[in-house]
Amino acid sequence: MGSYEQLIGELKMYNFEFKQPKTISEALNALKSDEAEALAGGQTLIPTMKQRLASPATLVSLSKISEMRGICKNDDGSISIGGGTTHADVAANSNIFPGLVTLAENIGDPAVRNRGTIGGSLANNDPAACYPAAALSAGATIVTDSREISADDFFQGMFETALEESEIILSVRFPVPSLSSYQKFVQPASRFAMVGVFLSKFENETRVAITGASEEGVFRWREAERALNEDFSEGSITDFVLEPSGMIGDIHASKEYRAHLVKVMTKRAVKSAS
Repeated sequence: MGSYEQLIGELKMYNFEFKQPKTISEALNALKSDEAEALAGGQTLIPTMKQRLASPATLVSLSKISEMRGICKNDDGSISIGGGTTHADVAANSNIFPGLVTLAENIGDPAVRNRGTIGGSLANNDPAACYPAAALSAGATIVTDSREISADDFFQGMFETALEESEIILSVRFPVPSLSSYQKFVQPASRFAMVGVFLSKFENETRVAITGASEEGVFRWREAERALNEDFSEGSITDFVLEPSGMIGDIHASKEYRAHLVKVMTKRAVKSAS
């Protein structure tokens, strides 16, 4: 994938204004324009515009805002990742816990990993995206320009989040689990998750988040969490049967197969984390 200039050049048949603010305050002011939309990595918005499914009057690129990029370890041991940090940067950082590294390393291809951002992924909340499962499993906090939102409250259905119009994700704060694993059954062409399972084990609880499977988007598999809190082993969930009626059914996999994959990938996550 080329530079932003090349990408925007491909959209010149559309009538829109393109802005590249260098600070958060400049971006927020730009987003006050009528029909303005933030552009993070552009992995979803630009293809959507090419298909004429979106036509913002103003594109506000966040790519030049240095204060939205970077990874740091906080005094309480948690990790903060800037909303503009790319997947490649997450994958290469030594402070990141294993499950999150594995997730970032296996998103798309090198072009996607060097362009796409964690903030863009979470804000878009694609039902087959990987980062929503990580944030929900780890109990992350999404920090915006105006507030902090727990991951449990942030995701509100397929492509729906708690973000208000023009609200920007500045960073994501992750508690660090003692054990973690991300297991993804990959759709070969897109590298999206047909089913992805992120498991986070903390001292007092285990959290399991599923992406790619449900018609409601990312969700916590609470039945599995309760079982794993009692017995952290593959065997504790062997007899579970997930109801397929709420699963996604498409050309790639039936509802029943996705329901089956949720259990299979969760067992793999437990084995990998142990």
